[in-house]
Amino acid sequence: MSEGYAIELYFDPALENQVLKAWNVFARRQISTKLINTESRPHITLFSTSFFDSTRLESVIKNFVSKQEPISISFSTIGTFSSDNNVLFLSPTPSLSLLQLQSQLCDTMKKESVEIGEDYRVDSWVPFCPVALDVPKSRMAEAFSVLRDLKLPVNGYGMEIGLVEFSPVREVFSFPLGNTLES
Repeated sequence: MSEGYAIELYFDPALENQVLKAWNVFARRQISTKLINTESRPHITLFSTSFFDSTRLESVIKNFVSKQEPISISFSTIGTFSSDNNVLFLSPTPSLSLLQLQSQLCDTMKKESVEIGEDYRVDSWVPFCPVALDVPKSRMAEAFSVLRDLKLPVNGYGMEIGLVEFSPVREVFSFPLGNTLES
């Protein structure tokens, strides 16, 4: 049974490869393999919920995505959340276009009577790209050191939006930003 659903922003191939490099270093050093093991893609989560009628909402999301343009992303900082699951992440400089994309997506979901969780409300959403999950506390300093070697900022574009079901991660559908509605 599904734990939930997330709408994720995916990156251009060059930016995705930069994030995957970090994932692979964490795996080689046996710091964290969870993102690779769950077959996740590098992403920024725009929205997450415990229930989502993907069949009913696929056309709504496709229509929303078709009206968006690729978004410039600049990962400029590294961070962690104060929680028990020791997540390390890259944080993008919060551009107006990224904040508007997320806000408009939430507005679209609200119009479809989809509940917006506290973490994804406009006044509390923190955009981030996870690079390591469940890092042992004794290895946090080493993990931060790995991320410092990325030589930030790392720049690229958000190019695609997808819906995933988790856990395990399974992509339900994805659409490129600005796609045409030909199909």
